[in-house]
Amino acid sequence: MQELNEFLIFIDQYLGSSFWFVPLLLGTGIFFTLYLKFPQIRYFTFALKVVRGKFDKKGDQGDTSHFQALTTALSGTVGTGNIAGVAFAIHLGGPAALFWMLVTAIVGMTTKFVEVTLSHKYREKISDGTMSGGPMYFMKNADFRFFGNKINLKWVGILFAFATVLSSFGTGSLPQINSISNSMLASFGINKMLTGGILAILLGVVIIGGIKRIAKITEKLVPFMAVVYILGAFSVILFNYENIIPSFISIFEEVFSGSAAVGGFLGASISFAISRGVNRGLYSNEAGQGSAPIAHASAKTNQPVSEGLVAILEPFIDTIIICTITGLVLLSSGVWSEKHQNTFAKADLIILNRVYDEKDSFDRSSLFNLLNDEGKLMEKAFKFSGDIEVINGILNEDLSILHARSLAEDVIFYDNNKNLLSGKLSVQDGKVQGDIIVEGKSLVHSAPLTAIAFDRGFLGRYGNYIVSIGLLLFAFSTAIAWSYYGDRAMTYLFGAGSVIYYRIVYVIGFFIASFADTTIIWNVSLITIALMTVPNLIGLLWLRKEVKSTIKDYWIDFKKEWPDEKTPK
Repeated sequence: MQELNEFLIFIDQYLGSSFWFVPLLLGTGIFFTLYLKFPQIRYFTFALKVVRGKFDKKGDQGDTSHFQALTTALSGTVGTGNIAGVAFAIHLGGPAALFWMLVTAIVGMTTKFVEVTLSHKYREKISDGTMSGGPMYFMKNADFRFFGNKINLKWVGILFAFATVLSSFGTGSLPQINSISNSMLASFGINKMLTGGILAILLGVVIIGGIKRIAKITEKLVPFMAVVYILGAFSVILFNYENIIPSFISIFEEVFSGSAAVGGFLGASISFAISRGVNRGLYSNEAGQGSAPIAHASAKTNQPVSEGLVAILEPFIDTIIICTITGLVLLSSGVWSEKHQNTFAKADLIILNRVYDEKDSFDRSSLFNLLNDEGKLMEKAFKFSGDIEVINGILNEDLSILHARSLAEDVIFYDNNKNLLSGKLSVQDGKVQGDIIVEGKSLVHSAPLTAIAFDRGFLGRYGNYIVSIGLLLFAFSTAIAWSYYGDRAMTYLFGAGSVIYYRIVYVIGFFIASFADTTIIWNVSLITIALMTVPNLIGLLWLRKEVKSTIKDYWIDFKKEWPDEKTPK
């Protein structure tokens, strides 16, 4: 597993964590924001009218209403990214990472508008009578020109569809059930396999019904789960009211300098904060990834732009509202920089070559460099290799243990039967070999960190139940939505007959991921996100003129049909 995790990190450094990914993602959103004159602001209130069905017409083709399409897409985005993803971003990049998540959402509102409009325009009715759409369809059917010559980008659509199938596991299935099972174990002591088994059966029952059953469930589930989670979050924020303003300040004051060391948090460089914030922001709202257009393609309308307008609301609800609230819970409660008792993930654990003191400025600087890319070329010099001696569970060596980007304290080693370990352990490049259990105090990330934060409110130790219930509802609905994205991609690639086999594998993978390593799953999701995002963004930029003309035609037609209705300026 350690070797697999290191391989995934190696691949990701050339994709989502590479120097060009953030400029491509944010640059596309900024370009369209300027090119279309800030549609996320000008069209926002009008989008609310569209989603309420004010301009709906009988006889329009499609399978779902505007609201159902929105809630289905939101069920795909409002998930672990809002609970675990925000915590992971702040854990990696500090409060400044949350700012970059919000920036990603603001420009992402425009990106969503563009990608949904194009995908809806080129959707197709398939053999079972339902609508199928997404970026693979505009890549296949749009008029792409290169120096005046038409070129065939169907192969890019095929690449995108394959990436969508992979991402349905890396984004929609694996991390969702993993977060659920971890949370249910921590809060209620429920075995991970039991959680995974029950939810896998429920998932199978739901997705067999296709988009119409999915839409009926999500239109009720999404509003309910959002209200429950937000009320629980404010019970923490208001309980720590004296920290609300300092929390807001911390988000913005280190935006262009990186986050300084606080408590057990060893600090983050500006480049690392931006990279992690943008990546987690994309994971949360999926703007530019090309997933949401697949859900929106099912909407009952013959006007692609009207569905694009509905999509503007997604990043606003998902990231600007819900992720900001989660961020304030983490920052106002103070848990993000504190060390907590936990069981260490071996993939997150590194044995360092000497004793490091986080109160020593030189040691802090050295570890900061190691954790923030600046020291990657020298990282072997930090890591211990050889044998270590453990006596009655305690490390009997002058070495330090790094876990979850923090110096671990009160570390105890156990064997697989949870007996105190005594003997020698082999360590290679900082990684402990052998099957053991390690516990101690360190920083915590993802859903467990958010659960701890929810205990610092009016509900006391019962607060983490809100996170458990929220994760259960959020993550399960995300898995439902992504199963639909995957089956549309399989339909595009291999025809409708392939969907049943995909669904079987999807449900099996969902179960297995309930007891797999969290860190590895998050790294899988980083890679699959990038594989979808890159071809989608390139396609959007290529078709920029068509986007603009399609929007212009929409407003002309709208004014003819609704002459008394005020249109955005």
